[in-house]
Amino acid sequence: MYGSIKAHLQKELKETREAGLYKEERIIASEQFAEITVDQNGTHKQVLNFCANNYLGLSNNKRLLKAAKETMDRRGFGLSSVRFICGTMDIHKELEAAISRYFHTEDTILYAACFDANGGVFEPLLTDEDAIISDSLNHASIIDGVRLCKAKRYRYANGDMKELEERLKEAQAQRFRIVVTDGVFSMDGNVAPMDKICALAEKYDALVMVDECHSAGVVGKTGRGVSEKFDLYGHIDIITGTLGKAFGGAVGGFTTGRKEIIELLRQRSRPYLFSNSLPPAVVGAGIELFKMLEESDELHTKLMGNVERFRTKMLALGFDIKPTQSAICAVMLYDAPLSQKFAARMLEEGIYVTGFYYPVVPKGEARIRVQLSAAHESEHIDRAVAAFEKVGRELGVIK
Repeated sequence: MYGSIKAHLQKELKETREAGLYKEERIIASEQFAEITVDQNGTHKQVLNFCANNYLGLSNNKRLLKAAKETMDRRGFGLSSVRFICGTMDIHKELEAAISRYFHTEDTILYAACFDANGGVFEPLLTDEDAIISDSLNHASIIDGVRLCKAKRYRYANGDMKELEERLKEAQAQRFRIVVTDGVFSMDGNVAPMDKICALAEKYDALVMVDECHSAGVVGKTGRGVSEKFDLYGHIDIITGTLGKAFGGAVGGFTTGRKEIIELLRQRSRPYLFSNSLPPAVVGAGIELFKMLEESDELHTKLMGNVERFRTKMLALGFDIKPTQSAICAVMLYDAPLSQKFAARMLEEGIYVTGFYYPVVPKGEARIRVQLSAAHESEHIDRAVAAFEKVGRELGVIK
């Protein structure tokens, strides 16, 4: 039975390799931090890590590890159940309340991942009478969530407010409308113009939803995301996010916002209703994380300083870097095979970065995506820049 499709799949994989689009997985043999150990065919090598979403450097934080272990000792390894049967602990409610306080929202619902949060938000709330208006560069999880919903779909070019307004005018034909956008677009590092989006939504009677996965913990005066950056507390109706990036780097997602919306999601959101509850260790660490962020802005301040140091030095060398207001710096190479070769050479120089190319980014837009962290020290950044300069000159990217 497998014969004919096996040949087809082998052909597809061969063509993917030949096109320079095959994704190799590197093996990490250490904890996640600024310096990590990679396993190369059984040989361990120490490298500097510049491609994790570990924005606040908390993936191996001892205080979070302690909280995770203590919670697991008290509450066990897992729940073996979904939330509405026998999978809700008091600590789940405590973490949801902490997230609501952090984002200044009314209520929060936890998911196994933000992919589930985005996949489970539209279908319970909207029908074929309604409209979803989505930024063209929104994350795949938002796109998949929209596909699961019968609402009328509109799309506008990334950050293009003129086009968004046109789509909002067209969507007046529908009952309810929602504008959905990433807070920070993960491949470019740019921040959505939330002040303008909210103004248009107010003008054309639309809800606003933002995915804060790459912006929470990063943008805003103290890192509380786009609501803080644009002073929009109370104006954004739905926020989705993850505990797997700046917020500790493990797993877990959430939707936070208007209480009636969250209440309905608890009743109808399929990824919530049919997935196991978050395990106690993750929940305990999450509760401790938000206590840490309430106590100090030190990690966020350090992160922003690291971003400025890296960008300034790279631009001075002549690299083409997309404008960023986040911890993501896209070093543009435009050629997919070149991006893989560049990344491989950087690893030889002791710098772990990854080339991104189609279908992750549009064809002809290949790049090295560098992600800065509060775990990086100045000498780490300087070593990375020196390696970029060496490899860039070697491969003819800079003169």
